[in-house]
Amino acid sequence: MTITGVILLLLNDHLFKPLWPGLLTGKLSDVAGLVVAPALMALLLGRRADLAATVLTGLLFTFMKTTETGAELASQGWSLVAGPSRVLADPTDLIALPALALAWWVRLRSADTDSPRRRIMVTVPLAVLAVTATAGPVPASAAMSVDVTESGKIVVGTTGTEQSSRLSDDGGTTWTDGTVRASARTSISAQCVPGQATRCYRVRQNHLGVDQSDDGGRTWRPSWQPSPDARLRLTRKYGADENMLMSYDLAVQARPGGHVVVVANGVDGILVRDVSGVWRRLGWSYTLDAVQADEVDLSPERNVALFLAACMLLGGVGARMRRYQGVFAASGAIGALAMFVALDSGTDETVFVNLTAVFSWAVALAAGLACLVLAWDGKPHPVSALTGVVAAPLVYAAVYLPFHGWAGGTPETHGAAVTLAALLTGLIVIAGVAVIAIDARRHSYLDGSSTSSPT
Repeated sequence: MTITGVILLLLNDHLFKPLWPGLLTGKLSDVAGLVVAPALMALLLGRRADLAATVLTGLLFTFMKTTETGAELASQGWSLVAGPSRVLADPTDLIALPALALAWWVRLRSADTDSPRRRIMVTVPLAVLAVTATAGPVPASAAMSVDVTESGKIVVGTTGTEQSSRLSDDGGTTWTDGTVRASARTSISAQCVPGQATRCYRVRQNHLGVDQSDDGGRTWRPSWQPSPDARLRLTRKYGADENMLMSYDLAVQARPGGHVVVVANGVDGILVRDVSGVWRRLGWSYTLDAVQADEVDLSPERNVALFLAACMLLGGVGARMRRYQGVFAASGAIGALAMFVALDSGTDETVFVNLTAVFSWAVALAAGLACLVLAWDGKPHPVSALTGVVAAPLVYAAVYLPFHGWAGGTPETHGAAVTLAALLTGLIVIAGVAVIAIDARRHSYLDGSSTSSPT
């Protein structure tokens, strides 16, 4: 069960979260982590420390999720393992605590039947890969405040690894870097257009969006908000969790022909409403004229495509091996998962992230060599192996191409791309299984093992 929890944690953090970010996948990581953590902690504390490990896991999880101090310490701890990371305090995550009861029950059930050495050999490498996957990256910078100076200059303050300001003298059309500090002011819930008190704007609290009022703030309606697919694009572009996407501050400035609104959109940079009333996400560009469509990060889909293609290849090779099928399947599963984690580690130059990638590639290489030796000695059937070789690139194309089309606008939604990829991949897998099954029946008949009787 511990191994199952580790695999679930791996799949959720590296596969489900990138494809379907949201509440369900977020809580699923907490549940899987709480099932896995006590067993791993017990390995550190000692053989008879199962109860202490379970209780300590619960206390640390509660401290991390209910206090900013705990979240900060957890962030620093994850950063030592997986590079710059951020753990957010979220008391709603405590709903996952009953998973500790499941972890305790599993440990009791497996106490008499456990094979410690074998389980450690299989579980620990996967667990290291899994826990280094749970922390999200820290954005390089975020737009946090907006103000208009007495001279009419719009100043957007940024924080992060590169603290500076973005300055505009032409109502948000063009921007330059600078160090001008905006005048200190208290937080303002809404701002109205100078000389037009009935038109007001405000950022949505804890959300990415702007509301507009045409009656001086008595009633509000959405003025700008990203579509669900646009939010998904943003999480992909910045590697941010859903709760990290929010608008923080705005400023309104009267301009010839109307007014402009400049919004500090956190990790997504700057949002501008021009004098014609059109909202445009400037992001981190320097001019509205240079704003282009988002570059959608399709690395999660590419990684899934490579993972499933590897599974198809290994499945075809191992389907009709004369021996070692079980060991080959286990080695292939570990190798494919390790390759998936290594690919998902990205190209970050942080030394700890590189160490994670190096460790993952080492596990994948070792498992791959084991599969190669087993396949050489296990004598896979030529037709079955050839089917895996041919079907693997087809599976990759079936998974990746629908999302490549989605990035270009066809299909329009990510959900449609998921459906299309699943259907195409399913057809290829079914066709491959059918070819292998037909060939197996044909050889069974030729070998004289058929149950039919001659007439």
